[in-house]
Amino acid sequence: MRILLFMATNIAVLVLVSLVFSLLGLEGILSANGVDLNLTSLLVFCALFGFTGSLASLLLSKYMAKRGTGTYIVEAPRNRDEQWLLDTVKSLSQEAGIGMPEVGIFPSDAANAFATGWNRNDALVAVSTGLMRRFEEREVRAVLAHEIGHVANGDMITLTLIQGVMNTFVLFFARIIGHTVDRVVFKTERGYGLGYYAVTMAAQIVLGILASMIIMWFSRYREYRADAAGAQLAGSGNMIAALQRLKVEQGLPDELPGELTAFGIRSGGRSGLASLFSSHPPLDDRILALGHR
Repeated sequence: MRILLFMATNIAVLVLVSLVFSLLGLEGILSANGVDLNLTSLLVFCALFGFTGSLASLLLSKYMAKRGTGTYIVEAPRNRDEQWLLDTVKSLSQEAGIGMPEVGIFPSDAANAFATGWNRNDALVAVSTGLMRRFEEREVRAVLAHEIGHVANGDMITLTLIQGVMNTFVLFFARIIGHTVDRVVFKTERGYGLGYYAVTMAAQIVLGILASMIIMWFSRYREYRADAAGAQLAGSGNMIAALQRLKVEQGLPDELPGELTAFGIRSGGRSGLASLFSSHPPLDDRILALGHR
């Protein structure tokens, strides 16, 4: 159902943008200035590339997460800790109204956890060996509740949708800028000159940076939502205690692969301009937000 919603939303975005272009007469304006460009065809072309990559990443997310972190999937518990982990995830999943995720443990001394998967009933929730070793059970349960919150909120597919939209518009507007400069400034009449490729690449870099800021803003927003879900499932005091423990351990390196950083729980917020590119808010802000619930 979520994949169908994903595809329907993508189509709706394309139709809406095409309609806006038609109403504003952008193709006519470009044509009057010597720019021969079919905006609708270009938009569809960019959407195919922009969304295909995002959707493929979503569908392969569990496989890549297991491979990238060396996660061991707990199927037949070998000890009390693994049995407790399975039982806790099962209980939280039932309370959140989602299917039982795969449960894993990945080797890392840093206290961390992540959730991923292409839908809420086929997800993966994994915790690090460092978190299992040093955190109290109530704190581990709160961290698991946070990750279950991500799954129940559909954060993986929503982030994928936003990434696809941003990819599409970065490709689209970079090519419009490159094409316009090539025709108007460099006076290329047929095909594309060197100016088109240079300007398109530069525009793609600049627009990509702006798109990253939007994606990271949503990533920070969903962390607050997952914290709230964790507080509801495991108790506000336990969720705050888990975040405070994560704050104490901030000095340890984050060993999650880059593509999973946004899905981990412990990434620290940055300060200043760098905060615009941070996938997580500062832990102090997250704790404060829970204290005001």
